[in-house]
Amino acid sequence: MKHKDLTYKIIGCAMEVHKTLGNGFQEVIYQRALAIEMASQGINYSREHEMHIEYKGHEIGTRRVDFFVEEKIMVELKALIQLEDVHLAQAMNYVEAYQLEIGLLINFGAKSLQHKRVHNNKIKSIE
Repeated sequence: MKHKDLTYKIIGCAMEVHKTLGNGFQEVIYQRALAIEMASQGINYSREHEMHIEYKGHEIGTRRVDFFVEEKIMVELKALIQLEDVHLAQAMNYVEAYQLEIGLLINFGAKSLQHKRVHNNKIKSIE
């Protein structure tokens, strides 16, 4: 699995945040806490990272991803009771639009932390 060690580290940070705060806060609270936790673990990231979306070589807009970790992994946060297919589709669209191999979708809103790895099926990775 591509970037296995780094994705495990990020998920571990998210678990620590969820264990400490529980569910019920707004997404921005989890975003701030996750930034603190990742920094304490030595994980490099940019927060609210603006990324360009292109269509056939033309820039058609931008989107801010919650975290762009080590210039490899997109991390999208949610604070919902339950993740739905539309949220997974959104995360998958982001990794494809940004031409990344992998991303994480993390939901702090459920009683137990939910996380999904999303893979860009348009990129053939070599492990």
